[in-house]
Amino acid sequence: MKAKISIVIAMIIFGSIGIFVKNINLSSLEIALFRAAIASLLLIAVGIAIRIDISFKDIKSNGLLLILSGACMGVNWIALFQGYKYTTVSNATLGYYSAPIFVIMLSPIILKEKITPTKITCTLTAMLGLFLIIKAGNDVNGDAYNHMLGMAYVIFGAMLYATVILINKHIKDLSGFETTLLQLMVAAITLLPVVMLRLKVQGDSPIMLLNMGAKSWVNILLLGIVHTGLAYLLYFRSVKELEAQSIAILSYIDPVSAVIMAMMFLGEDITLVKIIGGILVLGSTYLAESTDSKLKKQSSAV
Repeated sequence: MKAKISIVIAMIIFGSIGIFVKNINLSSLEIALFRAAIASLLLIAVGIAIRIDISFKDIKSNGLLLILSGACMGVNWIALFQGYKYTTVSNATLGYYSAPIFVIMLSPIILKEKITPTKITCTLTAMLGLFLIIKAGNDVNGDAYNHMLGMAYVIFGAMLYATVILINKHIKDLSGFETTLLQLMVAAITLLPVVMLRLKVQGDSPIMLLNMGAKSWVNILLLGIVHTGLAYLLYFRSVKELEAQSIAILSYIDPVSAVIMAMMFLGEDITLVKIIGGILVLGSTYLAESTDSKLKKQSSAV
């Protein structure tokens, strides 16, 4: 019971990410850097406290995979945060949950898995759902957003997240906690020079990042500590005790709570077309995951 409560809390936390990102006065690149850096420091502290001993041999043997997956994780966050800027949080979250569909599309190439009629149907259904979500956004908030551009960013982010999932299937001898910690560190290390180069090109000083304002500081700290560090800890604590099917079902609390909170705190509209689109995306991804038990445990965390 405690494991289920933990994962429910983690999913609700994940579902509120967009609300906090909307209130950070930084670029998506800088937000992703702070998120990775803060969460890395927190997980390092936890690792030391619980005396996790990560073997250098295991890190070395998985080095290339960790570098690729960590870099993809960082860029994936940038794409998602850009999506929040151009479309609604509810649209972005529902679109982002198409990631398992991209896993299915890429798995025949990377994992040599077979494409079944069920998977093809799920893929087409999810694409129809994404189309309806974009259409619903244009009908309601067309003047306030660029939903097509926002969803393009989100779908790109979902593709990168799918890549992380597939890469993780090849990482050996590292726990989920250890893998995530190393990926977060790689993401921070990868993003830091890019942020520094961007500031240099713009003629800005790195000090300006520290002058983002109290509101942005509170939100960035919550994003790194609560929405990443704490949420991941709750998630990894839960997956050890729950069956894959339970994890897959409970993971859908994330998008549902995101839509509800976006309505409550951001005043976002919900239409029948968007509801139908969301059901098609979430329903097809759940069915696709259910037909392939190998993907279930790896497709639920943000």
